[in-house]
Amino acid sequence: MPKYSIFPTIYIAFFVFFVSFFVLPCAFAEDGVFEPLSITTASGKHDFQVEVMRTDDEQQRGMMFRHSLDDDKGMLFPFPNERIATFWMENTYVPLDMIFIKSDGSIQRVEKRAEPLSTNTISSGAPVLAVLEVIGGLSDKLGIQPGDKVSYPIFKEQ
Repeated sequence: MPKYSIFPTIYIAFFVFFVSFFVLPCAFAEDGVFEPLSITTASGKHDFQVEVMRTDDEQQRGMMFRHSLDDDKGMLFPFPNERIATFWMENTYVPLDMIFIKSDGSIQRVEKRAEPLSTNTISSGAPVLAVLEVIGGLSDKLGIQPGDKVSYPIFKEQ
């Protein structure tokens, strides 16, 4: 009767697990091109560099599989027209503040510290033209609140 070793099978299974859960997600979590955006609050103007998620694929992936986000960085999700926007935090490892922005650049609402890895739906509550994600807690730190103004080329003053 031939001797069979289970160790090669275990090594292969471990390798497949490691690649699937640690290497591949990182390949999709690379930083893209950043563009300037600013928010004017009661405490002044706050400048950010944002990745803009323009395609459906980019918007579906968003912040998934990322493990950090600097205070001066963010991710902007623009839409072709104002609409009710819904988001969730599946496969997102950092808490985020979601800033829902109307077509005139005014902030509709802020979802603070969205829970990492949650599949709960987070809604804009009213039609918006874009959503900005920043690191959780930053909106409180900077005093960002509904009515504040976001400056970025897609927003039109009314």
